[in-house]
Amino acid sequence: MTSVPSALVIGEALIDIVRTGNERFYLPGGSCANVAVALARLGRRAALVTSYGDDHLGDLLDAHLVESGVEVLSGSRRTGVRTSSADAAIGPDGSATYRFDVSWDPDIQIEPDLYTVVHIGSIGAVMSPGAESVRRTVDAVGRSATVTYDVNARPALFGDRNEAVDKVTRLVAASDVVKASDEDLAWLHPAQPVDATAATWLELGAAAVLVTSGGTGASVFTPRGRVDVQGARVEVVDTIGAGDTFSAAMIDGLWSSGLLGADNHERLRELALPQWRRVAEYAALAAGVTVSRPGADPPYRHELSTKLALLNP
Repeated sequence: MTSVPSALVIGEALIDIVRTGNERFYLPGGSCANVAVALARLGRRAALVTSYGDDHLGDLLDAHLVESGVEVLSGSRRTGVRTSSADAAIGPDGSATYRFDVSWDPDIQIEPDLYTVVHIGSIGAVMSPGAESVRRTVDAVGRSATVTYDVNARPALFGDRNEAVDKVTRLVAASDVVKASDEDLAWLHPAQPVDATAATWLELGAAAVLVTSGGTGASVFTPRGRVDVQGARVEVVDTIGAGDTFSAAMIDGLWSSGLLGADNHERLRELALPQWRRVAEYAALAAGVTVSRPGADPPYRHELSTKLALLNP
């Protein structure tokens, strides 16, 4: 890799087998793969460390990642490894419920100092045996890059709730910016208000905690206070990839403001609420594009530029 500022995304790539009525579609996805794709479509150099097989489903993933401009790092695709999948059933409101067939044991070999931002999340951050490699990598890169973490809880795969809480808490403490949905927090801490969990995570060291609430919008919690933004008003086809797009656009927005990288840890912690509002509004706008079309299909930069121009004539 060159010295061009770049993002490293570490986590699962899989095929979403989407069922709507009597129809079935095979769509490339996986939370972290979606983030890498969204970053690449927004014009960022995005490298992905993942794990998938040399099989038909792996061919679908390969084509999708390459077409979107993602740099899949060596060792991500291996003979003898099966490609993971998620059976996604779409409800009348566009929401998706999943049944997973996932294996996660990546071969993570990177040079820690090459990246401006490192993103982790979801299954890859907590599922053994790969989660241990992810945590070691985060510890290695945390001094030289901004670390972003999307909890994106999958209760069916996260195992015992108390053990999952411990793993998530350790990763929050190692991260600069944390994103979660209100559903994530309700599962992890069912008896605790959202703002109380956010306050705890800020005390662990996060510069900001962004909590999404579906089409309602999102809230940003920082040491300086809280700001809320509305969701984009769109006709929802399905919600697959919406949170992943939000994460990628959040990263892109911070990147455009020169707030990522080793020299900006403290600047993130001191960032004013109006700036966080702009980042969250941009992320919500991007997520709105994704939910308006089937599958995890994040927007390209030119699509967001057009929408931003309409919003801000």
